[in-house]
Amino acid sequence: MSSLFTPACLFGSGLASISWGATRIPDTGFKEIGAALLVTAVALTASPARADQFVEAADGARVDCTLSRDELTRIALVGDEFSSVSKIATGYPYNDFGVTHEPLRGDIYISVPPSFAARSLSFFATSKQGFVYKFACRTELIEAHQLFITNTALAKPKAAEWENSANPDDTAIALIKAMAEGIAPVGYAVRQKMARPVRTGAVEVQLIAEYQGAALSGQQLLLTNRGKTAISLEETALAPKSARAISLGQNMLNPGQSTSAFVVTATRGESR
Repeated sequence: MSSLFTPACLFGSGLASISWGATRIPDTGFKEIGAALLVTAVALTASPARADQFVEAADGARVDCTLSRDELTRIALVGDEFSSVSKIATGYPYNDFGVTHEPLRGDIYISVPPSFAARSLSFFATSKQGFVYKFACRTELIEAHQLFITNTALAKPKAAEWENSANPDDTAIALIKAMAEGIAPVGYAVRQKMARPVRTGAVEVQLIAEYQGAALSGQQLLLTNRGKTAISLEETALAPKSARAISLGQNMLNPGQSTSAFVVTATRGESR
């Protein structure tokens, strides 16, 4: 990477150091980990949702989802609110489900009673921004959970505005700081899942969350030393070729010890 520094503003987030501007990876024993970071990003999008669901949908799109049977499911729009829901009311408990509109945040809550006979249901919902979504959902015996919907028509312009509010280096640093604090920048879609770990040498890499913006995306990862000796990590050796910035919680890992890593990459087809 072209530069390395330890800004005081990041120490409060538990970050040891940060680098940015990667265009070439040094020929070290750690360079395979950079490829592993990309592999875990692919694994995130391929893995099925097991807890909260995060879905991108356009106006008029079909939203496939899972609803909790016998429990509540919260459905929320990121950057928007629901204004109405259209469904068929049969009047028969074994063939009907409940919808509650929460006016403060504009969320809807779906309740599927034990007597509901079908294994799937569908309805339409309209947002205050004028978007219409068709929900086609299956029901399962799972605990109460949440579904977050991001409409790219709303998110991308806001994400681009946030990204362009500062120079590229400062924006990458701000994205890393936001990820470290668990905050999504304006317009960013967040997928939080525990992807299957990828092993490269003694280091195990696991993707925890992905932050998707307009021209930038960020990944929060967990690095674990599975070897028998201590390992010194270097940002310049860990970063994939597409990395714009990377930060490590700590640079030295003892056997069995873990640390967080935050990587900012350019979105495919985008450059700044």
